Amino acid sequence: MSSKFEISFSKSAKLHGGLAILLKTTDAESAAGVESVDPAGVVAKAAKIGRFSAKSMSALDIVAPEGSSVERIVVIGLGKAAELTAHDWLKAGGAAASKIKNTDRAAVFIDVPGLETSARAAADFALGMLLRAYSFDTYKTKKGDEEEKPAKSVKVTIVTADPGSAKKAFSDSEAVAGGVNLARDLINEPPNVLGPVEFAAKAKDLEKLGVEVEILTEREMRRLGMGALLGVAQGSVRPPRLAVLQWKGGKGKDRPIAFIGKGVVFDTGGISIKPAAGMEDMKGDMGGAAAVTGLMHVLASRKAAVNAVGIIGLVENMPDGNAQRPGDIVTSMSGQTIEVINTDAEGRLVLCDALWYCNDRFKPQFMINLATLTGAIVVALGNVHAGLFSNDDQLSAQLTAAGLSTNEKLWRMPLGKDYDKLIDSKFADMKNSGGRQAGSITAAHFLKRFVQDTPWAHLDIAGTAMGSPQDEINQSWGSGFGVRLLDELVRAHYES
Repeated sequence: MSSKFEISFSKSAKLHGGLAILLKTTDAESAAGVESVDPAGVVAKAAKIGRFSAKSMSALDIVAPEGSSVERIVVIGLGKAAELTAHDWLKAGGAAASKIKNTDRAAVFIDVPGLETSARAAADFALGMLLRAYSFDTYKTKKGDEEEKPAKSVKVTIVTADPGSAKKAFSDSEAVAGGVNLARDLINEPPNVLGPVEFAAKAKDLEKLGVEVEILTEREMRRLGMGALLGVAQGSVRPPRLAVLQWKGGKGKDRPIAFIGKGVVFDTGGISIKPAAGMEDMKGDMGGAAAVTGLMHVLASRKAAVNAVGIIGLVENMPDGNAQRPGDIVTSMSGQTIEVINTDAEGRLVLCDALWYCNDRFKPQFMINLATLTGAIVVALGNVHAGLFSNDDQLSAQLTAAGLSTNEKLWRMPLGKDYDKLIDSKFADMKNSGGRQAGSITAAHFLKRFVQDTPWAHLDIAGTAMGSPQDEINQSWGSGFGVRLLDELVRAHYES
């Protein structure tokens, strides 16, 4: 059963019953808050007997501690104090959240003796709790024994020396959690529920936060000449949409920064149909659009001081009698013609028109597109890193740093003329597939032909947006990868 945490911050907490969670580093003599909840020294005794050394994310669980006013004490290990990172605080929050069961209140003591706990660390800890608490069970009608009751609310008090500063920092963390979990919801929704029109409606909901949202229909896209995107959509009875989201939090004269997401709500491969086994996962082929939507939610929720544009191309790729065929030639919005070699290389056809539209209309400082684009990137990088391709070293370095900070890690891949020529076509300006070799790189080169001189980065998130390993802060099939990464990029470099 999922829990909803009502998190507050305080200098102290008096518990009668409930749960106390204490943090401890390997080099601290005692855990945070032990003097408040453990008058009999049960924690030290249990740690000695259980050989608990406070290694990173280890836990010591004590039920009905002697002499304590609480029903249960859990000690979470942080490892060595000198090696703690921002991501470790998120993980610790997630580890703590996983221990909150069968109670409606908990106090968490985070000020470990000898360790200075910043407001940011406290907020990161709370963010980790919110991310771990996420679950997607909307369509489950039968619950297990532990899920018989409806989702409950747990009041969590985080005890720290400067609760005011922690609370202020946490307001941003709540915004981030909202954006990540929105992206997760979108990815996890079944494809019969979330089509292009329904996804566009979800984007339209961001107007409640102050985001300006326009939804372009098939008619407007045809008028703009988006033949590449429309070619993908023509095999589905569900009409395509292009959602344009604007957050105007910066100065009026400031050029916006832009994020573009691939939103293929379901991908059969089209006429170049995919194997049946595992095709159900292709409901997540809109992970890039989900991340962009989640990011715009974060920027608006925390009132980011930046002008930002989010554009998501929403289509379904189906093998209908009207579907495009291998060998078809389509004309993109840029005027460049594309020979469709493989209808399963459809995401780049959607993105190329979205990129050109964004660049032509908004003249942004940079463009970053996110897409579950190629299986080849999963072969290359697994689900540890997303692939990063860029025409700009500064933007690439900023993204890499943001990835290391958030643990949504990127690995820069090469671009070059020898790769670019692999997508030259005998019959059109280019073809949409260069074959199996260097598949992720040739896909990036295809997109590069539609960005002109604008600084640009392409993030291939096929291995990280869905089905990635579960950890302390993510137990969901849809991870929401990219939201925290890009929010950190904006926060670190682009807010006025």
